Amino acid sequence: MDDGSALKNHGRAMTTIGFIVNPIAGMGGRVGLKGTDGQAGEARERGAIPVAPVRAAEFLKGIKNADLSVLTCSGPMGGDVLEEAGIRHRAVFAPAGETTSAEDTRRACREMLARRIDVLVFCGGDGTARDVLDAVGRQVSVLGIPAGVKMYSAVFATTPSAAAAIIRQAGEVPVADAEVVDVDETAYRNGILSIRLYGYAVVPTLPEARQACKWVAESRTEAESQSAIADFIREIIRDDTLYLLGAGTTTAEIARSFGVEKTLLGVDALYRKTIVGRDLGEREILSLLDAYPRAKIVISPIGAQGFVLGRGNQQISAEVLSRVGTGGLVVVATPRKLERTPVLWIDVGDRALEDQFGDSLSVVCGYRMAARKPLRHG
Repeated sequence: MDDGSALKNHGRAMTTIGFIVNPIAGMGGRVGLKGTDGQAGEARERGAIPVAPVRAAEFLKGIKNADLSVLTCSGPMGGDVLEEAGIRHRAVFAPAGETTSAEDTRRACREMLARRIDVLVFCGGDGTARDVLDAVGRQVSVLGIPAGVKMYSAVFATTPSAAAAIIRQAGEVPVADAEVVDVDETAYRNGILSIRLYGYAVVPTLPEARQACKWVAESRTEAESQSAIADFIREIIRDDTLYLLGAGTTTAEIARSFGVEKTLLGVDALYRKTIVGRDLGEREILSLLDAYPRAKIVISPIGAQGFVLGRGNQQISAEVLSRVGTGGLVVVATPRKLERTPVLWIDVGDRALEDQFGDSLSVVCGYRMAARKPLRHG
């Protein structure tokens, strides 16, 4: 819980940060792997490109003129992006080889902790968050720059620029306990969402700058609401349109209403009430859009966090969204989920495209029912 105190370590205002990049984080997203733990080689074979360095660079733009001392790792774990950003830093850890590991992250954290950093900033996903918590526990505040595929933990800023805003003010902002959750990636790739609480970290925070932990609901009322949403979508669906169905139980219910089963935690394509593509990556989606010029995206936000695009569905990329058009986005969510989701987010890495959505989104929440929710951009 928020203790209302400003972040201070050892009786002094925050000036020193540790900065760690997990260079393979997020690579599995666009190619449909639902995670990168143990899958970096497969992701590269599918044409994945590094995501974390780009997200880290966005964060560094926001702290370039801040009065900070930066400790980091050499090479791809931090030094490279800091050099490119022109930010002075000191490398206190060097990874053993070109391919970095979870143990490299943990060892780097311990090196920085020993040098009395004030806050540890890491760029990665839920797996990186677990490694950081293993190494530092609650001895120092931590903050995640979102760069992974899922990022269900509450230790992440909503965007890299939000992370920079927190760090610029971290000596004055309150700190709070935040959940680190453990997602079984093997089960996740097989369509099973298995989440458990891994532990709590201490995190500096600002309103709307740090995301909530993912909320999961299972109830009869939820199922009835999903059925009502599916009834409405089935009523308005067109035979000349390709429908890209995002992850989740609500979109799965929509597919079931047509008598087909979809990949629970992936993106499937539906045309004339038939699945024409399963568990698609960005490349496969773009190929389908070549064949089916009229398309819509039907997607449900992550409960409590509110992310419509940019978490767990990176295969629906800025290029995909641009091809479909902002008018082709159909957001669906049950009333109970919306109650716990005050704000929606879109973070596809293209601010000009995101701005086309305006400051709110209409969400289908029942049969011929919709609610409008405030929208924030990456």
